[in-house]
Formats: sequence, structure tokens, C-alpha cells
Amino acid sequence: MKLRASMCAALVALAGSAAAQQATYTVRNLTPEAALRAAQAALAACAKSGHQVAVAVTDRAAIPLVMLRDRHAGTHTPETATNKAFSALSFKIDTLALARATQPGEASAGIRNLPRVVAVGGGRLIESAGSLVGAIGVSGAPGGEADDACAKAGIAAIADELEF
Repeated sequence: MKLRASMCAALVALAGSAAAQQATYTVRNLTPEAALRAAQAALAACAKSGHQVAVAVTDRAAIPLVMLRDRHAGTHTPETATNKAFSALSFKIDTLALARATQPGEASAGIRNLPRVVAVGGGRLIESAGSLVGAIGVSGAPGGEADDACAKAGIAAIADELEF
């Protein structure tokens, strides 16, 4: 009888442990230090091309970690950069592709009317070892393709760190 009670208690404890494991999860997130390095590299890439921009890097929940603005970047660029990162994360797609997918007449065109959505190139997802860890947004270069090139440069600057 005592053995049976012990076995039951052990099974209940094991089941409780399994339930606790199923009720929680572990996530990977971008560090503020890596976010800063990515933002600095993106800002430098745009400056090298003669563009005054703002760069925002967020964690996987779209919470800003870093925002840098070149001294002559437009007033709208910090918010736009942050919202480009938000848009990339929200739809799990770079904003250059989002711009194409949401053109007038496309099935997803209404997405452009949602708050904070910026369907213009310059927002890119940041992944590490197969996990989404954040996003980068760049705003202020002449056109989304130029913003996107700077965002790619920012990610490339931390790519070696992201692989592990």
C-alpha cells in the first residue's frame, strides 16, 4: 500500500512537472549591444552613400532597443524606422516584399491602413540560428530600396554573432 502511494505521488509530481514545462517556453532575443552594432553599421552604410537616415533596432516583440538618427535626417525618420521594424516583425516579411504584396488591388492592400504599418522597403527581420530575434528599420534614404540596402548592411555587421 505504501509503495502504491509513493508511486502515485511520483506520477503526480512528474505530471505536474510536464505541465509546467508545457506552460512555459524559452525564447532567444537580440541583445542591446548587438542591436547597437547593427544600427551603427546601417547608419554608416547609408552615410557612405550620402544618405541621412534614422535606424531603429527592436527585439523580437518589436520593443525598440536602439534608435540612431543622423544629424540631418528628417523629423519623421525615427518613428518611420521603428515602424518599419514593427511591420517586418508583425507580418514576418521584409517591408520591401510587404510593399509589393500590399499594392492597391492586391488582396492584402488593406494592411496598409493598419496603425504603425509602413509598407516601404527598409524593414528587415533579424534571425539567429533559425529563431526570430528582432528587426531593423531604416528610414530617410531616397526610396525603400536604398533603406533596405542599409538595413542589410546592419544585419551583415552582426551576422557572425547571430549564427551561434
